[in-house]
Amino acid sequence: MGNRLSKIYTRTGDDGSTGLGDGSRVAKDSLRVSAYGTVDELNSTIGMVLASDGVGDEVRETLTQVQHDLFDLGGELCIPGMAMVHDADIERLEQVLDGFNDPLPPLKDFILPGGGMAASCCHLARTVCRRAEREVIALGRVEEVRPQAQRYLNRLSDLLFVISRVLARASGHGEVLWQHERRRKPQA
Repeated sequence: MGNRLSKIYTRTGDDGSTGLGDGSRVAKDSLRVSAYGTVDELNSTIGMVLASDGVGDEVRETLTQVQHDLFDLGGELCIPGMAMVHDADIERLEQVLDGFNDPLPPLKDFILPGGGMAASCCHLARTVCRRAEREVIALGRVEEVRPQAQRYLNRLSDLLFVISRVLARASGHGEVLWQHERRRKPQA
């Protein structure tokens, strides 16, 4: 286990830099810090889902495991060269995703974010996950990033979409379908 924080502020970042897990210092707005910062934000939004009413045990267990994975992923991104997310983690996400998705009816329309508080929070987590994925891709263009990081986030965004569908249905609110016919065609 690393150092324990006994004092929360250190003042070392007052110059706009922060320390990575390997001891090196980088700008707080570096691509690496943005990537693991967004993974941290994603973890917080998943915490919002878990704090919502109506989250069943299976979803709770899945998302709690995801939070641990995201903490590992943040560590991997914070310590260049570290490997903490593995193919088995991605395969586990795929199995869980299939299990949640199989009983759902096939999609015929796009779904709008909504369907109750838990489902809405899950949609928010999905969009933050997509941003984290984009930032990991951007980082990977200029520094070494293991492909598992990007793959994990890509699969996780799919899982969060499916879980939002599950939560919307379980809440009784149902899914909010995009009404593409609502626009009238312009008169000639």
